[in-house]
Formats: sequence, C-alpha cells, structure tokens
Amino acid sequence: MTPTPLTWFKSSYSGNDGPDCVEVAISPAPHPTIHIRDSKKKDAARLAFTDGAWSEFLEFAVGR
Repeated sequence: MTPTPLTWFKSSYSGNDGPDCVEVAISPAPHPTIHIRDSKKKDAARLAFTDGAWSEFLEFAVGR
C-alpha cells in the first residue's frame, strides 16, 4: 500500500514578510498525525505528533 502524500500548508502564525515559515500537514484517519517542518529545509528533520499529543502540546504552549 502506497502512503498518501502529505499536503503542506503554511502555519497561520508564520509571518508574510519574512523568510521564516513553519509548514503543517495532517495525515488522514484512521491514525491522524500532525507533521511540522521548516519551509526553507523541506527535506530536513520533521516533527510528527499524534492528534492527542498535539492537543496536549497546544494546551501547554498557550499556558492553559
């Protein structure tokens, strides 16, 4: 089975006026995973979170 290619989009928190950009892609169910990469280094290391781990990370990041 061939994996579905990821569709990357620019994070809404990345600025439009600079070269720094974070891109995000979400792999589909049944095991949704959130993928994060640097737009300038698309082939470099990436982060991947399960949907539950991503939710926990966001709660921590916003200080709730």
